[in-house]
Amino acid sequence: MAESSVTAIASRAETAGLADSLASAEVANGAGAALKGYVPALAAVNFGIYLALLTPIMVSLAFKVQHISATSDAATRSLGLVMGVGSVFALLANPLAGRLSDRTTSRWGMRRPWILGGSIVGAGGLALMGVAQSVWVLLAAWCLVSVAMNAVLAAANATLPDQVPAASRGKVSGVVGITTPLGILAGTFLVKILSDDVARFVVPGVIGTALAVLFVLVLKDRCLENKPEQRFTAREFFGSFVFNPVTHRDFGWTWLTKFCVVFGYAGVATFLPFYLTEKFGLAEKAAISTILLANVASVLAMMVSGPIGGILSDRIAKRRPFVAIAGAIMVVGLVLLAFAPSIAAVIVAQAIIGLGAGSFFSVDLALATEVLPNPQNIAKDLGVLNIANALPQAIAPAMAPAIIAFGSTTALGGYTTWYLFGALVALAGSVLVYRIKGVK
Repeated sequence: MAESSVTAIASRAETAGLADSLASAEVANGAGAALKGYVPALAAVNFGIYLALLTPIMVSLAFKVQHISATSDAATRSLGLVMGVGSVFALLANPLAGRLSDRTTSRWGMRRPWILGGSIVGAGGLALMGVAQSVWVLLAAWCLVSVAMNAVLAAANATLPDQVPAASRGKVSGVVGITTPLGILAGTFLVKILSDDVARFVVPGVIGTALAVLFVLVLKDRCLENKPEQRFTAREFFGSFVFNPVTHRDFGWTWLTKFCVVFGYAGVATFLPFYLTEKFGLAEKAAISTILLANVASVLAMMVSGPIGGILSDRIAKRRPFVAIAGAIMVVGLVLLAFAPSIAAVIVAQAIIGLGAGSFFSVDLALATEVLPNPQNIAKDLGVLNIANALPQAIAPAMAPAIIAFGSTTALGGYTTWYLFGALVALAGSVLVYRIKGVK
């Protein structure tokens, strides 16, 4: 689920140069074959962690809350509470874990201890969610999962600039980007075939941990031989979550662009199960089947736009147009979803949203690695950027009950107003990307 130091003075070119030199050194040492194994392993660990993290966000958590809530209104409020607080923990964990992994001097590498440890802790938290019988236990367990799994993502995705030269990152980013919808699709399928609450949380956690183990075995991790001269002080701790948008304007606009687009894609998706059950009167099983069909349509669309976007962005050496087009396409899908007259329209809307999201995720990570302020704090800076992934999932559930309630008093309707709001935010992202001047 989730990506600059105030004192950072390095430029984007220095960051790209560091990654290029690292990749060149690997080839010189005969590690080219290992790099080929690295790409599918990176995709696999992202798939596994997104499966474990997004299955609750998109499907199982909403139904779990329904099962332990007395009324539908109580379920809506509880879901907003659990998702909102958990996402706050996620947005804090990602940059902090990234900063700490940048400073890790383990003989086993800088990133691998965080990837393995985080996946194991996260799987334990998911098991606790499965057996929870109160909203408060569910909330505590979800906070644990959010911290652990976002630590894994911070460390794993920091290996991209460690391992891959800048000119090839679009292709790799495209491969990694498709793992997000695949994780959602696989998670929805698991929820459909698993009727037990415990299994719906435990099985994705076990799969995520297994794929994390595979990645750490394949990864030829960097080793930080010398301990950082500067101690990890309180200033360093709080600096893990901030950057100077005046000094690093491109990084700031990249952050804001990402926030807006992710809000449109993931921020509004949490309430889709409630939308289907309330607007169309679907039972739980029918709603899960509809979500599964919608996710299949979305993934198929992303499989078309994602790889094509990544390859084309490398070939023409441009990133911004793909983000702008992605936002515009997602707006169309969200507007259709807002006014969907039938289940078929919901599925088509999700396919359109997926088409746009595929273009976005195919170049998102590649664009981000080209605007990082400091080559010595790669994981930390990516962690700050990943706040833009987690923050919409904190803000959206907190805003949703009020917006849905307001919309229910208008001619538009509650969920229609909610999805139109998401479309507006996504549109802002597609416009703001052109404020980034250091990347074409």
